[in-house]
Amino acid sequence: MREGWEIRKLGDLTTALNGLWVGKKPPFVNIAVIRNTNFTKDCRLDTTDIAYIDAEVKHFSTRKLQCGDIIIEKSGGSDKQPVGRPVLFNIPEGDFSYSNFTSTLRINDQSVIIPSFLHKVLWAIHRSGKTASLQSKTTGIRNLDFKSYLKLPIPVPSIAEQEKIVAELDTLSEVIAKKKQQLEELDKLAQSIFYDMFGDPITNKKGWEVRKLGSVCSSMVRGPFGSALKKEFFVPQSSTTYKIYEQKHAIQKDATIGSYYITEDLYRELSRFEVKPGDIIMSCSGTIGELYSLPKHAERGIINQALLKFSLNRTILEPYFLFIMRVLRDTFETKGSGIANIGSVKYIKNTDIALPPLSLQNLFSQKIEAIEKQKELVKRSIAETETLFNSRMDYWFNN
Repeated sequence: MREGWEIRKLGDLTTALNGLWVGKKPPFVNIAVIRNTNFTKDCRLDTTDIAYIDAEVKHFSTRKLQCGDIIIEKSGGSDKQPVGRPVLFNIPEGDFSYSNFTSTLRINDQSVIIPSFLHKVLWAIHRSGKTASLQSKTTGIRNLDFKSYLKLPIPVPSIAEQEKIVAELDTLSEVIAKKKQQLEELDKLAQSIFYDMFGDPITNKKGWEVRKLGSVCSSMVRGPFGSALKKEFFVPQSSTTYKIYEQKHAIQKDATIGSYYITEDLYRELSRFEVKPGDIIMSCSGTIGELYSLPKHAERGIINQALLKFSLNRTILEPYFLFIMRVLRDTFETKGSGIANIGSVKYIKNTDIALPPLSLQNLFSQKIEAIEKQKELVKRSIAETETLFNSRMDYWFNN
């Protein structure tokens, strides 16, 4: 333990309050409720999708959130994300409460520990994986052992040092947030250039040549049925194996992730579903329409059933195709059993697209290439700053 720091139990520093249920007996009050869906992966509060419920007045009176409360995800989680995410409630006004899948910690004495510092400590505990050992699983839902959670040791330096640590980490977080905003602005710029040069490709008011989507692809194919590509067919990676591309590759825009491989014999058998550098893959189920062009370093392999592959011929250039597909993807969606899905490949092939001259597409590609280079610099800077942030979190809380 660092010199001058003391260790206190979480339960001694805070009072735990259980979440709110929908009311059964009047009088009711309509209030905003913080749910698990309002927790970001980096343990921040996201208020873009706040739910409202009618709660009993008497219950809400004891569960109204106060600025500085820390809300803990008590139930939920997943294989890759254990329960126990904390978010700091920092909204000074309004009627807010929290769902029954969460609990709230209210600091007993802020002259001992400040909310922003305690939030960072609890975030560090979750990042380290310690809450994974405190969760139980019943009927598919993970539940946090809250009694054990409240026994966790919490480092408590002086208030001045707490404020210094919070200021340092918040500065790094703000830098990351601003750089992510830069990426969004660059994407908006690319979209603006597209519409300035080509107009709306659906209304096609500029009168470009219209072609069937299938005619500009040398290959367009949906991945094989699951029975053709069972997990039992997967083998360890080696110099003679081939990669299986999944939805996460399209969603995360990263060809290096994933660990599923098949033998050369099965690869040849499923060669119709082959993908290689330069091909474009699109997510087709649940999260649909995410597009990714496999980079030069991408391993050769095949797609699974949740992806659609496009191999372009020379009548259309990749950047224009990617943008026009982003415009059209909502028209490809069908819904069955509550899950969004991409419709038939035949329908997609027969979709009309506006096709400007290659010379104009080439000019657009040059502009997009310049933007992408700038985005890569920003992404590299984000990764470096995130590495520094993680290092400082470990320095303060995991040593």
